[in-house]
Amino acid sequence: MTYFYRFLRWREEHVQEKTFVLFVSFLVGICSAAAALALKQMIHLVQSLLTENMDVVGANYLYLLYPVMGILLAGIFVRYIVRDDISHGVTKILYAISQRKSRIKPHNMWSSLVASSLTIGLGGSVGAEAPIVLTGAAMGSNLGRLFRLDQKNLMLLVGCGAAGAVAGIFKAPIAGLVFVIEVLMLDLTMTSVMPLLITSVTAATVSYIVTGPAAMFSFSQTETFEMVRIPYVLVLGIACGLLSLYVTRMMSSVEAFLGRLGHWQKFLLCGAALSILIFLLPPLYGEGYDTISSLLGGRFDNITDRSLFYPLRHTYFGPVLFLLLIVLTKVFASTATNGGGGCGGVFAPSLYLGCILGFMFAHTLNYFGFFPNLPEKNFALMGMGGVMAGIMHAPLTGVFLIAELTGGYNLFLPLMLVSISSYLTIRIFEPHSIYTMRLARKGELLTHHKDKAVLTLLHTRGIIEKDFEALAPGMNLGDVVQAIGRSHRNTFPVVDSSGLLTGLVQLDDIRNIIFRPELYRRFQVSKFMVSPPARLVINMPMEKVMQVFDDTKAWTLPVVDERGRYVGFMSKSKIFNSYREILTDVIN
Repeated sequence: MTYFYRFLRWREEHVQEKTFVLFVSFLVGICSAAAALALKQMIHLVQSLLTENMDVVGANYLYLLYPVMGILLAGIFVRYIVRDDISHGVTKILYAISQRKSRIKPHNMWSSLVASSLTIGLGGSVGAEAPIVLTGAAMGSNLGRLFRLDQKNLMLLVGCGAAGAVAGIFKAPIAGLVFVIEVLMLDLTMTSVMPLLITSVTAATVSYIVTGPAAMFSFSQTETFEMVRIPYVLVLGIACGLLSLYVTRMMSSVEAFLGRLGHWQKFLLCGAALSILIFLLPPLYGEGYDTISSLLGGRFDNITDRSLFYPLRHTYFGPVLFLLLIVLTKVFASTATNGGGGCGGVFAPSLYLGCILGFMFAHTLNYFGFFPNLPEKNFALMGMGGVMAGIMHAPLTGVFLIAELTGGYNLFLPLMLVSISSYLTIRIFEPHSIYTMRLARKGELLTHHKDKAVLTLLHTRGIIEKDFEALAPGMNLGDVVQAIGRSHRNTFPVVDSSGLLTGLVQLDDIRNIIFRPELYRRFQVSKFMVSPPARLVINMPMEKVMQVFDDTKAWTLPVVDERGRYVGFMSKSKIFNSYREILTDVIN
């Protein structure tokens, strides 16, 4: 460690921090790509060992066992070894950024890899991308802390880790960069664009070297896009937005319901639901990328393999009903996976649902002759971008990720139309994405709006002033005069014996009697104290605090805890001073 400390000192003396961040972002790119490749290998290895010899023409009862084992093992690992909550990976990154600390625990560099490989490899109906994004962000955070970088650069390296994870697992460097801007809501400035680009390109390059130059999904465009199909593309976008709304609302509702249950109650309920769903609808097993590959390749006949629907594979309504059931139940399978103790994200489910929706949309129109010869695999690809854009509230991420994921660059225009119309549709009903809605409810969400972003970075505890002389309701005027002599404030909180704030005494209100000694024993504080115009609660979001100040026209307001006990005061001047300090950091 002595040599490492010498290196840190040498770096501080000879290398500017901006330059050194570029080097660290390169390391983050290598590490995040290695983690992404390792996770994919572990998942595919487990899945191939378990499902390779399954019967294609009928039901497989092992589907009742594997998913339960997966979430049980992952839950035991998290509960008794990690001993920390590692679910909702992207939400955790957003929280770390919004708290202006950007500190992610070291175990997140490996714990999500183990838990998600167990979960998904054994059939959990979630994606590996959110866990790997948390892993990459944790690598960025901890490498930044290792090299003693400041908070602003830590935040940037968290974004670099997330970008590297997306670029590495999908071989999509542009999507990694856009994901950080849209979903993690980091502003793109001259100081941040180069580290993000270096990490994304490095991670994608490592993936290309290891896995080859081919896109993740094999897609060949056999039909050019025709402008006459634009109305159908827009209708598909609206359908993607409505499906995204269904997934977001239903997932939130089921999570709220499961939150009221105990750990083992959740495991039993979720394990049973997940096993039954996968047994009836085997494509719900794992990430579902085999189904996506089949639909993008124009193959529809193998969708019902290994299921009770196999005898109906050559009919129209059998496979369509099968896919419709998958679309409706995927959200329950994904929520049950995470709720029962598993670890995974909504990246893969978004792609999966969008692909099925787009394929069904074109297939149905072709079958009934509304518009013959719609290219079904093209619409499947567009649906992937639309549902991802809607669920994540990230239209650009949907466009660039699908283009890089499939090589479907010639479909940029329809991809943009579907993604934008899907995003605008869900925004009518739901202002926050599935990642941000939890933080938005608590007022802890960092946004691209500069004023709101700065208010999010401000915290009530850091700007509470406590140098106020407290009075008791039973004090007389003489005691108050002595308190005035000790204090340099014009406002005095009145606090009872249990610490509750009962009122305020304003110097201006008693100025006409404090110079009359004959009144010192006649008047008690309870007689001339007044109620405050409002009370601020200590954990109240700063946006709400500023709204209270605006509503009351006050300049100083008392702060209490959840039980109404006096904590201190908050003033506009203190808030504005802190605002200016943070605004300088945000802009620079």
